[in-house]
Amino acid sequence: MSADAAPRNASRNCAQLADKFVGASVGVIVDRSYPAARVGNLADVGCVICHLFKLPRKGQPAAMSAPALRGYDRAVVVVPAHNEKASLPVCLRAVLTAGLCVPIPVSIVVVLDASDDDSAKLAGEYGPDVHFVSVEAHNVGAARAVGFGQAHSLHGDDEECWYATTDADSRVDPGWLIHQLEIGTDMVLGVVRVANWHRHSADVADRYVQAYETGPLDHDGNHEHVHGANMGFSARAYWRVGGFRTLSSGEDVDLVERFEAAGYSIHRDTELSVITSARTQARAPHGFAQYLRQLGRSVAGDCA
Repeated sequence: MSADAAPRNASRNCAQLADKFVGASVGVIVDRSYPAARVGNLADVGCVICHLFKLPRKGQPAAMSAPALRGYDRAVVVVPAHNEKASLPVCLRAVLTAGLCVPIPVSIVVVLDASDDDSAKLAGEYGPDVHFVSVEAHNVGAARAVGFGQAHSLHGDDEECWYATTDADSRVDPGWLIHQLEIGTDMVLGVVRVANWHRHSADVADRYVQAYETGPLDHDGNHEHVHGANMGFSARAYWRVGGFRTLSSGEDVDLVERFEAAGYSIHRDTELSVITSARTQARAPHGFAQYLRQLGRSVAGDCA
C-alpha cells in the first residue's frame, strides 16, 4: 500500500466506524428522539476511532501525510438557519461526527437568520466549538458571509484553514470533511440525495432522480451541480475572491463562478453526498424546495 493510500483508507474506515458507533449505537444521528447534545458521548466515540486507526485527537500532531491535508491546520463549517430548531440537532450532530474523523480542530458557526422559533436556545448544548450568531438579514448569502466572517474573527489568520458549508435541513456523512481535505483542490463540490420523499408523489421523486443523474456535464465529464448544502473551499481563496455575496438565492453558484474566473482548482465529486430535505416550504426564493414544487406542478400537468 502506498503512503498516500494508507491515510485515505484509514480515514474511510474511521468514517465507517463513526457511522456505526455514533449513528447506530449512540443514536446521535439516526435517532431523532435521542436527547440533544450528548457531546460527551461523541468525544468518547472519537477516542475509540482515533485509537483504532491511529489518528490523533484534536490538538495533537496530525499523523496523516502532508499531501492529504495540504497543510491545513483547522477547519470551519458554517450552517445558515432560518427557523430550523427541529432540524438543527440532527444537522449539528452529523457535522460534529464528521469533525471526529479529521485530525485537525474543527469549529462550527451556526448563523440564525431572522429566526423566531427559539433556535437560539440550542446555543451552548453542543460544546465550545459550536458557535451561534444571530442576524436579521433574511438572506442566505448574507448569512453564510456572516458565518465565515465570524470564523475569521474567532481564528484570525485563515491562510491554513479549510472552509465548508452545509444547510440546517441537511445531514452530512461521517467522511464529509476528511473527503474534502484529501482531494487537494481549492474547492470541492458535492451532490445531494433525498432520503424521505413523503411530502411528494412517487412520480416527482422518480422525475427528480432521473433529471439529477442525467444532468449536464462539464468538459471533463463531471457533474455541474452546485449546492450550498455540500461545498468546501480554501479560506485563502475564499477571501481573495470576495466571499459570499448578499444574494437571496444562488449565492453558491455565484461563489463557484468567481472561483472559476480566478483560476482556482475545483473538484466536482459524486461520491461526496449529503442528505437533504425534500420540504415544500422554501427558505430561499429560488432554492431546492422551490425547484421541487415546480417539478410537482410539472408532473401534475402531465397527468391532467
